[in-house]
Amino acid sequence: MKYPDGTPARLGDKIVVWEGNEGVVVCSMDTDEYSEDYPKEAFGYLKQGIMVLSEKAGLIHYVEPEASMRLLERRRHGP
Repeated sequence: MKYPDGTPARLGDKIVVWEGNEGVVVCSMDTDEYSEDYPKEAFGYLKQGIMVLSEKAGLIHYVEPEASMRLLERRRHGP
């Protein structure tokens, strides 16, 4: 999945889900990335999109982005 600006969503991204509600991407089925707390064994069945743990709405599965979604900070991958 990509954010409205075209940036691909990745595991660990801190995002604005909608104004007043931030969240973190805890797994991305599209890139086959899963966090320790949200493993592929539990969420891989969703097949596509991302799972976001948001402050105000909890866990949300997205296949298409909200129009208001935007990347705030990207977690560094690797060393």
